[in-house]
Amino acid sequence: MTTTGVQTIIYPVKDRDRARELFRALLGVEPYADEPYYVGFKAAGQDVGLDPSGHAKGMTGPVPYWHVTDLRDRLAALLEGGAELLQDAQDVGNGRLIASVKDTDGNLIGLLQDPEA
Repeated sequence: MTTTGVQTIIYPVKDRDRARELFRALLGVEPYADEPYYVGFKAAGQDVGLDPSGHAKGMTGPVPYWHVTDLRDRLAALLEGGAELLQDAQDVGNGRLIASVKDTDGNLIGLLQDPEA
């Protein structure tokens, strides 16, 4: 299997603290990560992240992240299919890889690969 579906969505935010409080109220849970560069929540099987640098990275709205088993393979397939690279594969800690592209209509698509257990 190449994907396990969309399990993560990242929102670009301008005010991390205000956004954290809003999503805390929406989701009814405390963040599992609360750092200056990222706030993360887990609720109802979803991972919801707030990225204060998201706008600077070209995020124009929430980005769904497809969880895949081979990020580099899926990324190559998207680029071959006409997508535009926004962020090449990057390890964001503990072996978790992310990348993002813009599809032919300008929609953002994220890819996420967790290390094998």
